[in-house]
Amino acid sequence: MEIILSIDQSTSATKALLWDINGELLARSDAPHRQITDSRGWVEHDPEEIYRNTLESVRAVIKKADVDPGQIKVMGISNQRETAVCWNLKTGKPLYNAVVWQCNRAVDVAERVRNMGLQAAVREKTGLQLSPYFSAAKWGWMVKHSDEVRTAKQRGELFCGTIDSWLLHKLTGDFRTDYSNASRTQLFNLQRSAWDEELAEAFGINTNCLAEVCMSDSLFGYTNLEGILPANIPVHCMLGDSHAALFANQCRKKYSAKVTYGTGSSVMMNAGTSCPFPHPGLSASLAWGIEGQIEYVLEGNINDTGAVIKWLVEDIGLIPDAKSAGKIAGSVNDTGGVYLIPAFSGLSAPYYNDAARAAFLGMNRGTKRAHLVRAAEECIAYQIKDVVEIINLSCNKPMTVIRADGGPTRDAFLMQFQSDILDIPIEINATEELSGMGAAYCAAVGAGLTDSNSIFSGQRRKAVTPDMSPEQREALYTGWKNAVDIINKQTAGSQKGGS
Repeated sequence: MEIILSIDQSTSATKALLWDINGELLARSDAPHRQITDSRGWVEHDPEEIYRNTLESVRAVIKKADVDPGQIKVMGISNQRETAVCWNLKTGKPLYNAVVWQCNRAVDVAERVRNMGLQAAVREKTGLQLSPYFSAAKWGWMVKHSDEVRTAKQRGELFCGTIDSWLLHKLTGDFRTDYSNASRTQLFNLQRSAWDEELAEAFGINTNCLAEVCMSDSLFGYTNLEGILPANIPVHCMLGDSHAALFANQCRKKYSAKVTYGTGSSVMMNAGTSCPFPHPGLSASLAWGIEGQIEYVLEGNINDTGAVIKWLVEDIGLIPDAKSAGKIAGSVNDTGGVYLIPAFSGLSAPYYNDAARAAFLGMNRGTKRAHLVRAAEECIAYQIKDVVEIINLSCNKPMTVIRADGGPTRDAFLMQFQSDILDIPIEINATEELSGMGAAYCAAVGAGLTDSNSIFSGQRRKAVTPDMSPEQREALYTGWKNAVDIINKQTAGSQKGGS
């Protein structure tokens, strides 16, 4: 039996997944890593811990599946995007902890680029809002604030990469990335399909610090995962996690769309083979380069969705576990007028207000725990709707259905409310692991082990359909927009985001 290995390196954990040649999941093993945070809201990961967890999760999944490691023929990687790593090309050692996509510390770097008059150029060249959210500002921050990073740059020994290229370099010795990840750094010129030297210099780094950019289904290198496998196998796919989920959701046609629920969320629509200029509040980037074809996407990214439920469990102890959130939310008929604006690290798409802070609004003496939990669940769906509304304004074919993936899709309350507030069906894949699936499927096709039609043929989905009156939908969403307006007005003087 030929087996495919995929690594899904996410914000909270590293997953190793084994798939058969028909695309069926054989086993999965997770290895969580530390979230290194402080009172400023900064978020870091230890790159070496992530690499160790990658190896450990592979060992564990092989044992769990009880398969011969020699049956594993190809490997693909999907990864958390925008998280920035700096390491020494000679030693292979990180020079600083990875600065996570959620982390807003690089506001000063983005502001410097804005003051240079390059905000419009960033938007035009990269399709992205000028923001500390993306990798470029994070790398620039490390060059500015870390002596080790700055010295490595001066000596010509600095590698600046995203998690995919960090793992690939550790596994194979090669320094490469793919179109999807490169296009999310804020340094990749979409018109030229190449790193942009002017922008790199503005952010404080050199293009020679950056990885070679390849098609997403390229042969990226060979690895035996430090002896876990009896022989080297090819790494034949690298994709940002949201792009991998788009591929696994079979959104290969123009205007097909999906939402990935995770720590944060990505709403992404396939924009076809021509580079779109995005509506304010959205990003344009590359979907992938697969089977010789480059395709583009429109996307809105949300900082805190699944993270909101994790906050309820781990930080304020409002609920015992994430699984109970939907049940508690459904125990009351509504929120009693309460809205949660989950701006724990600012408001992202479509508002881009880095200065916004989280708040419950509309509480009174009758507010109970269940109302707060329901408001937390509902804020996830409202944020998705915000982005879908902007995507619909950007194209002449509004969404009539959206495909969904990620752990929160198991939450029946959330999925029903999401369908209700969007007023379109939600199609949920029977397999949860869409990012890992996308990397595995792409790798198998890239390696010539199968073709797209065969590996996608067994997919199963269930649909959730809307069941809410137009009047109720309008009233609820109007309340949400009013609550967001309150938060935005409070921070209007200090807001640094925007288009």
